Amino acid sequence: MNGSDASTTLDDFQGLFFWGFLLLFGAVMYLVSPRTRDDAGFFRGHDEQGRPPSEWALMMSVFISWIFAKSVTNAANLGAAYGIVGGLAYATYWLSIPVAGLVIYRLRTREGATGLVPFLIGKYGRGAALAFSAAILVRLFNEVWSNTAVVGGYYGAAGSAAFIGAALLFTAVVLFYSLKGGLRSSIFTDVIQAVVFLVFLGVVVGLVLPSHRPAQLLGEGTFTLGGGVDLLLVALLQVLSYPFHDPVLTDRGFISEEKGMLRAFVVAGVLGFVCIVAFSLVGVHARLDGITSGSNIPADVARGLGFAGFFAMIAVMVSSAASTLDSTFSSLSKSVAQELPMLAGRAPLPRAMRIGALTMVVFALLGNLPMLAGTDILKATTISGTMVIGLAPIFLLSRLVGYSPLSFHLAFWTGMVLGVLQAINLIPASWAIGDGKYAILLGTNLYGLLLCSTAFLLPLLAPRYRLRGCENVA
Repeated sequence: MNGSDASTTLDDFQGLFFWGFLLLFGAVMYLVSPRTRDDAGFFRGHDEQGRPPSEWALMMSVFISWIFAKSVTNAANLGAAYGIVGGLAYATYWLSIPVAGLVIYRLRTREGATGLVPFLIGKYGRGAALAFSAAILVRLFNEVWSNTAVVGGYYGAAGSAAFIGAALLFTAVVLFYSLKGGLRSSIFTDVIQAVVFLVFLGVVVGLVLPSHRPAQLLGEGTFTLGGGVDLLLVALLQVLSYPFHDPVLTDRGFISEEKGMLRAFVVAGVLGFVCIVAFSLVGVHARLDGITSGSNIPADVARGLGFAGFFAMIAVMVSSAASTLDSTFSSLSKSVAQELPMLAGRAPLPRAMRIGALTMVVFALLGNLPMLAGTDILKATTISGTMVIGLAPIFLLSRLVGYSPLSFHLAFWTGMVLGVLQAINLIPASWAIGDGKYAILLGTNLYGLLLCSTAFLLPLLAPRYRLRGCENVA
């Protein structure tokens, strides 16, 4: 293995052990993963008797699928940068899960929705559903490289042969068992991966945190805008829109009974919040020990924990990354094989499973190109979150309008334009709130959410939209 310097290089035996673990992980997941023979299992996670996953399995799947490898890395990095404030700020994103559960529950029970794309077609038209689907594909594309890159970072320095080899091998082993069962395979293995994650998270926290008193860890940082509160406020704003452009989450909201789904989403969100805060304390530990210069703080900390600690950290990252990657592959397959034909007004294709499997292979190859080029993994979250702020009124305020394509496009494209302007640093400095690192991001999201909501409701000023809106609410 190659590290950033000679001191981080593992000896040959340890290197073989870690590479062997990656292969063993893939082999075990393939052996235990159920094989799916019909569309209901491959795209909706049902078993051979047509039954949806249990509430407990759904909760574990939602929980671990949203504990991305890049998420735990970002949590620790923010803990190192801002102390406990950074951890709380990033953990706030996990409130997205209960928000999504509540909205999907309403869409299913009050508006008869069977999925987000069918809902958008019926409410806002095919053009709206097409724009939404394009945003989803970009999101899923980002999920591939951003998770494989995190795993690669534990096997070598970015860009090295070991880094690239580990990332590609990890992609291959996850793809291998994902092709076997689609969403059913993803949910089944998620339960195992969630247990592995929780066990090794406990090991990592147990090794790291006793180095400091609880008061030191929880008291590190300042609750000011410049101390990370600006990012916390950004997260609170983005949870109103962020979950709806992640089919890894929303696909699971339509595959089981409504009330059970809602309970699973609430518990998964709370559990995710707690785990992210706990892992951010690894970054707080690094901050107290002066380890704050790298872009992968968990890896830097792990290299100081010895063989057992480094292995525990790798187990945490591999289990969390695999659960997200296999879910990404299953969501991609559904989007291309079932939802794209729907957008064209056609029924799902007769060989939808075969097309879904081919989609997984194509995105496994193309999705790693940014990883090979090298990209900031945090930007994949914050910028895409800004671009989709227009989804908040589209889903939260949908009952206020009737069939209104104009409402969708005014809100959606306002958010997209603001997100692009923010990404290329063209948002006016006067929009900044505070003087912290995320001041512009906070202003863009606050003012942008107000603009998107106003734009969404603007068509109600026209008599025909106002009449339909009133009828819909009644």
